[in-house]
Amino acid sequence: MPSKILFITPPFTQLNTAYPATAYLKGFLEEQQISVAHCDLSIELFTAIFTSEFLQLMFQEAADMENDQYPEMNRMKHRYISRVDAVLAFLQKQDIKTAHKILEPHFLPLGHRLSRVNTEIIWEVGDVGIIDKAKHFGTLFIEEIGDFIQANVDEFFAFTKYAEHIGTSASSFDQLDEFLSYQPTIIEEKMLDILVEQIETETPNLVCFTIPFPGNLFAALRCAQFIKQLFPDIHVAFGGGYCNTELRSLTDPRIFEFVDFISLDDGEGPLLKMVNYLEGHISIDDLERTFVLEQEAVSYKNKVPNTIYHHRNLPAPDYSGLPFDKYVSFLDVVNPMHRMWTDARWNKLTISHGCYWKQCTFCDVSLDYIGNYQNTTAEDLVDKIEKIIKDTGITGFHFVDEAAPPKMLRALSNTLLERGVNITWWTNIRFEKTFNFELCQLMAKSGCIAVTGGLEVASDRLLSKMKKGVDIAQVTRVTHNFSQNNIMVHAYLMYGFPTQTEQETIDSLEVVKQLFERNCIQSAYWHQFTTTIHSPIGQNPEAFGIEITGPVFEGFAKNDLYHQDPKGANHPIYTKGLNLALHNYLNKAGFEKSMSSWFDFPVPNTTHPKDLIASFLD
Repeated sequence: MPSKILFITPPFTQLNTAYPATAYLKGFLEEQQISVAHCDLSIELFTAIFTSEFLQLMFQEAADMENDQYPEMNRMKHRYISRVDAVLAFLQKQDIKTAHKILEPHFLPLGHRLSRVNTEIIWEVGDVGIIDKAKHFGTLFIEEIGDFIQANVDEFFAFTKYAEHIGTSASSFDQLDEFLSYQPTIIEEKMLDILVEQIETETPNLVCFTIPFPGNLFAALRCAQFIKQLFPDIHVAFGGGYCNTELRSLTDPRIFEFVDFISLDDGEGPLLKMVNYLEGHISIDDLERTFVLEQEAVSYKNKVPNTIYHHRNLPAPDYSGLPFDKYVSFLDVVNPMHRMWTDARWNKLTISHGCYWKQCTFCDVSLDYIGNYQNTTAEDLVDKIEKIIKDTGITGFHFVDEAAPPKMLRALSNTLLERGVNITWWTNIRFEKTFNFELCQLMAKSGCIAVTGGLEVASDRLLSKMKKGVDIAQVTRVTHNFSQNNIMVHAYLMYGFPTQTEQETIDSLEVVKQLFERNCIQSAYWHQFTTTIHSPIGQNPEAFGIEITGPVFEGFAKNDLYHQDPKGANHPIYTKGLNLALHNYLNKAGFEKSMSSWFDFPVPNTTHPKDLIASFLD
């Protein structure tokens, strides 16, 4: 019997645009004459929840459970129910008429977020400012409902994730197994209704879930459990980023009550082999990079040599069939880079597979998605871009590379200009010295509006220890080149790197302050360092002066590690102060304040001169 595959992105991922994994695999498999459909269950469920009909059920469910968190919302429930359809439709289409309606006094109920709205935000004049303000108010209104759902109806519910805490660092399957034995929540019941409708419409014999993050795992398992109960003849497969990073050491057979195959790394080869196996053309031992259950034990099938599908030979992702009218633009934080992630529609496309640098000691460089670097041509990329625009009608592109190669960005920019293909785009880069003023100018002309990149610890000693291949002076000059060409720069910042001292943390903050002050960067975000099993640090912690203390692996997930850093500072106590300072710098404020003013405990003065960044530019 010929295979029919249904790909599913389980709740919840980004809500403003489609996660690309299913589109990539659909494009590939249809070229192999395999029938494929895909469903973004994430956006389908979200837009089914935020309706007047479902909200009525939600308030009733909370009453039946005798839960009364956010009682003021309960008192105003009729206004939430009567307004939700209009607000969600506005966040999907953003028309000026509805924007005016939303901003009318008394249209939206003043719940716990809207009653504390920041009245000091300066909005643009004209229609753009009105739409943005309405979008911000509408987002807060939707978030209030989300808070109510999480507090009263389903503790797992959150925007862009579901039950994330039980998928994160789940070294044992015990907790997942326990929660799967409970009755589905009202949210999960709605998800399963949509799933059944999709299965009955598409009639697949193989359902494949892409699981990019811990916040997608439980929903995928709940769906798979339901398929096994209701459609026992359908086979189920899991793949995606979570499986690739967390499940490589899998030994616990219990997950195979819900799933038949778990594949690792790029999905094209394993999926093709699964199809051939299900159609009876090959044996189970011919599968590639795939876990199965054999004789009640987990067995890893990986016939070598693997079938390799090089990045340059893959077709364009096929986004057709996804509901682009349903995606929602949010505006919760008025941070220019945050808007890139939550606002507007973006087609996601990879310029190159893997990372051309692949040396950073904190990164999962041992895994295929980082370590296996493959390139293509600019002509091929622009062909794919034109195909995707035709499929989606969207001309915004987010190139989702680990680090987009400067040579490819030059070639891509030139080809876009030569062929007259007008797009708006942004991507992730390394702050390479190759990004001189002329290249940044060329990228801007071709439609580039933003770049993101890792400044990490902003300390030359630690950047060297990271094998980052950049120093502060180089980052300064490169970010300045982008900013001079009106390309926004977002810096990923890290604190708590092994052996990082208190002095280095404060000095890093001083560097960040001066970069904002000189308009080299316009946006940034702090992450606390975590050791992972697949990074050089995780594989050789002694060389970095740390000791791994857990967790104990119990047969399921293995990725994030706990560690002690005897030479470093007490890193978690800096979280609040670092974020407070950054919030001010983002808003062009607080530059005159001392470093100590951001922290509620004594910290040393910075050792950097006040003109450090200026000196690199001069």
